[in-house]
Amino acid sequence: MYIPKPFEIKDEQKVFNIIEANSFATLFSLHMGSPSATHLPLILDRKNNVLVGHFARANSQWKDIDTQDVLAVFHGPHTYVSPAWYETELAVPTWNYVAAHVYGKAELINNQQELIESLQELVNKYEDENSLYRLNVLDSKYVEGLSKGVVGFKIHIQKVEGKAKLSQNKSEDIQKKVIQHLEQSVSEDSRQIAKLMRGQ
Repeated sequence: MYIPKPFEIKDEQKVFNIIEANSFATLFSLHMGSPSATHLPLILDRKNNVLVGHFARANSQWKDIDTQDVLAVFHGPHTYVSPAWYETELAVPTWNYVAAHVYGKAELINNQQELIESLQELVNKYEDENSLYRLNVLDSKYVEGLSKGVVGFKIHIQKVEGKAKLSQNKSEDIQKKVIQHLEQSVSEDSRQIAKLMRGQ
């Protein structure tokens, strides 16, 4: 990822925070010699330094991903920034955004129990805490049948990159103007970027 110095996130834990807050990723690998991508949720296991996920078994990207070097891209909030907000003609449109890239080696999960546990963790992450839906309370044969429709995998993390392009290369006055416009937007992403700009 191209990361000019002002936009680089050097703290790995902050990059991990982006991943956990924006865990629906795009996973890139080579499949039959060509680039392939799948959009899917990935769970970060900080203790073991891995990302964990699963493909639908019908998605053939999994068939040659084992031991491959892969890239997972996580998109945080993003928004258009108009040069009109700067109150100067000597500027161009741009885009403010937050993103994280994870590079690592893929490994298929062949242990059925480990796969089921990873699916349970995924459900637990996204289900509301008051929800009654949990895989571990469903019929075990039903869960086992569900698990046969997916292929689990881990990505052993080798490198992470984080980028927060939040107008850091602009004057404080221009940053304030950008924040004011973004805070008035109906877009949740725009308001999130404004919040991040205030917290730099």
